Amino acid sequence: MNNSGSLTGKVSLVTGGSGDIGRAIAKRLASEGSNILITYAEAEDRAETTLSEIIQAGGVAQSFKLDQRNPEDIEKVIAYVQNEFGALDILVNNAAWNIGIPFPELQKLTPDIWDRVLETNLRAPFLLARAAASLLKFGGGHVVNISSAGGITPGSSSIAYSSSKAGLNHLTRCLAVAMAPDVSVNCVAPGLVEDTRMANRLPRAVSEGAKRQAILGKVGQVEDIAEQVLTFVTSSSVTGQTIVIDGGLPAAMR
Repeated sequence: MNNSGSLTGKVSLVTGGSGDIGRAIAKRLASEGSNILITYAEAEDRAETTLSEIIQAGGVAQSFKLDQRNPEDIEKVIAYVQNEFGALDILVNNAAWNIGIPFPELQKLTPDIWDRVLETNLRAPFLLARAAASLLKFGGGHVVNISSAGGITPGSSSIAYSSSKAGLNHLTRCLAVAMAPDVSVNCVAPGLVEDTRMANRLPRAVSEGAKRQAILGKVGQVEDIAEQVLTFVTSSSVTGQTIVIDGGLPAAMR
């Protein structure tokens, strides 16, 4: 682990650190010296895997169980960061929830499913940024939201998911205005990401089709997502931006 990296002494909160993308982000930030706190909802075993990989590499990492649909839980995790670390420099809103409902099947997208998706994927990142604002502003912090190419083009696991991510893309711009000049707010919007649990659940024809459409001949890579997060949080003059990482699907080029 790099003890003199670009983030030495910084504190990073990465939600959804039990997932493939969250794990890659947490490990990359830790490799640059940041102290890491990851959150998880149910997958404690996978969160422990993330922690062990960071700690074995010489980093500092902890985990916190978070139901980010619960505003009280959000306040608790930010209070924990303040009490445990005394500061917060980087907030990565990575945690999300989805369910596969084809767009034409409108009746299957119930109000309860809609609310769960929007509360997890859009309301929670706002509440986390709001709760963390004073800590982030103290040291000139960074927020990075993890969105989806499905928030740019009308295609994803469901209409609710695409809508939540479209909202997150615009929330990024709104928070960039609201939290300036002390905090930068940016967004990474992956498309299909290779070798993740989500990608592996897709029919082979779907994943192969995405690769054929991608002009680079491959879809997004977790390492590239993590590297873009690092670029955002080590930049001093970039805010309000959304970068798509999907291997170059023309439909998401905006």
